[in-house]
Amino acid sequence: MSADVGDKAPNFSMPASGGGDVSSQALAGRPFVLYFYPKDDTPGCTKEACGFRDALPDFSALNVDVIGVSKDTVAKHDKFTAKYDLNFRLASDEDGAVCEAFDVWKEKRMYGRTYMGIERSTFLVDGNGIIRQAWRKVRVPNHVDAVLAAVKEL
Repeated sequence: MSADVGDKAPNFSMPASGGGDVSSQALAGRPFVLYFYPKDDTPGCTKEACGFRDALPDFSALNVDVIGVSKDTVAKHDKFTAKYDLNFRLASDEDGAVCEAFDVWKEKRMYGRTYMGIERSTFLVDGNGIIRQAWRKVRVPNHVDAVLAAVKEL
């Protein structure tokens, strides 16, 4: 399966930090940013989450939700959220179904070892559920600024 620009975003429903769920159905009618990251409380993932945290007032002013997704549990998400004062929801995709649907579960290599993991990726979905922008193999520096610029063009 793939999720490319111009495609309808895959449907999803996941438990989220702070209790409750986050779902494509609940987000219908307004744009949102769904960003996938490998693991809570690691250097790159923390920098990315704090970038979205700091820019959230700008996203909110444009009526755009930001949701982070990893395979970490809701309990780990809650600790990560509290530690860094994150002001948006983190969704738990423990079974990897949403990662598969968005085609971000990839074979990765590090230090000569091959393993499966989340490829850092971000999707901008419009109010009609259409993927308007997709960033894959994201490098964290300046990424949040690029996403915000794309949101402003919606």
